[in-house]
Amino acid sequence: MSELITADAADLAGRIARREVSSVEVTTAHLDRIAAVDPTIHAFLSVDEQGALEQAAAVDARIAAGETVGPLAGVPLALKDVLAQRGVPTTAGSRILEGWRPPYNATVTQRLLDAGIVILGKTNMDEFAMGSSTENSAYGPTYNPWDLTRVPGGSGGGSAAALAAFEAPLAIGTDTGGSIRQPAGFTGTVGIKPTYGGTSRFGQIALASSLDQPGPCGRTVLDTALLHEVIAGYDPMDQTSLDAPVPPVVRAARSGDVTGLRIGVVRELGGEGYAPEVEANFHATVEMLADLGAEVVEVSCPNFEYALAAYYLILPSEASSNLARFDAMRYGLRVGDDGTRSTEQVMALTREAGFGAEVKRRIIIGTYALSAGYRDAYYGSAQKVRTLVQQDFAAAFAQADVLVSPTTPTPAFRMGERVDDPMAMYLNDLCTIPTNLAGNAAASFPSGLTTDGLPLGFHVMAPHLADDRLYRVGAALERRLSATWGGPLLRKVPALPTTTPATTMTEGVTR
Repeated sequence: MSELITADAADLAGRIARREVSSVEVTTAHLDRIAAVDPTIHAFLSVDEQGALEQAAAVDARIAAGETVGPLAGVPLALKDVLAQRGVPTTAGSRILEGWRPPYNATVTQRLLDAGIVILGKTNMDEFAMGSSTENSAYGPTYNPWDLTRVPGGSGGGSAAALAAFEAPLAIGTDTGGSIRQPAGFTGTVGIKPTYGGTSRFGQIALASSLDQPGPCGRTVLDTALLHEVIAGYDPMDQTSLDAPVPPVVRAARSGDVTGLRIGVVRELGGEGYAPEVEANFHATVEMLADLGAEVVEVSCPNFEYALAAYYLILPSEASSNLARFDAMRYGLRVGDDGTRSTEQVMALTREAGFGAEVKRRIIIGTYALSAGYRDAYYGSAQKVRTLVQQDFAAAFAQADVLVSPTTPTPAFRMGERVDDPMAMYLNDLCTIPTNLAGNAAASFPSGLTTDGLPLGFHVMAPHLADDRLYRVGAALERRLSATWGGPLLRKVPALPTTTPATTMTEGVTR
């Protein structure tokens, strides 16, 4: 592999700024890598070769003119297909949005472009972010670069796989119940869910508005922190955006000092249902943090056991409302509009053809939960549980600075293994969902491999607007574990089958 595609984003940005290498050269190397391995991985839904090279050339021109550029200027990035990018296909992994090109940029997209970050293309995802495996995309699944028979996690499996396959050094994901952290855990990458409101949701195709949150993904803790600073901050276009300073995440990532940090092990996030290798790796990682100077305490969050059930009432309820806008009149797909059918009939035919099975399942659940006579019993009760979960977090954070658990109860599972068992699929988000209900910050960091060579993730949760604590823990672990492994964990990713890089690529849906 070219050294340009294995280098850290921070290193690449420094070399581009010093004109040791151009952004066009770096971008071209990544486009060639995508052409070579993405037919196997399918991390991308569309690649914008022309747009990426134009953005890269613009950064090179600014640097040549002596302008001061941002800390990640000229570095390529993979963007989850749920975020709008002006003039670029945006599908949210659904047929119902096939062919739609937004007339505007999401705030996160605009901040990336303003910072000189080069957007390579849009990454695959479970349809409308509904799923834990990236098997529910209307355009076919994404495969885990560590083992092509396994899922990369979901719904942001495309972004995580792009990092692990060295197709991009940076990526953006979104996290509604763990869709950044769970794929990070399955692919040996770093994934951060910022505090709710810490990054703008304007221009993100909504799944569940009270839970969704865009966040940074990277191969190192520092790269992820640098990206976090680029996209975070108040946005007047988002009514849920927090008008508060961005936590000092880059300073924390450079520090990595956990001396005196109180780390709370959540008693309820372990035991029955957790793979023995997952638990062994988790406890070894906690001991490592203690050895680095952290104080470890055990905390109890008794209402976490109800979080999964509450989440799967709140999410479908909000989704059934948000997805009502996809009616064949305003976006993408339209079926049966031959002049013989009513508007309602065209809407019904379009939704039948455009929505996948998982989306239909959740719309039906949400519509039922909100229907007359049932709203208080289902949706209302779920919101009460949400309050209890928030109270659990408050009590736990009175005893500890951060809380920790495994990212997932098991390593990456095999393709198709849980497709016909929605409950088994939903249980995979057991550790990540409570954070979304409370709106806290959380992260997954690589912590080791199973005996089968599958990555394991270490999950860290922090109070609102204390996102910097995540990076302190992550940086400390990264330094210690890199020394143990003889380098980053991703150096151990098996070689991928490659095809001859294409000389030209076509923008648009690739499958």
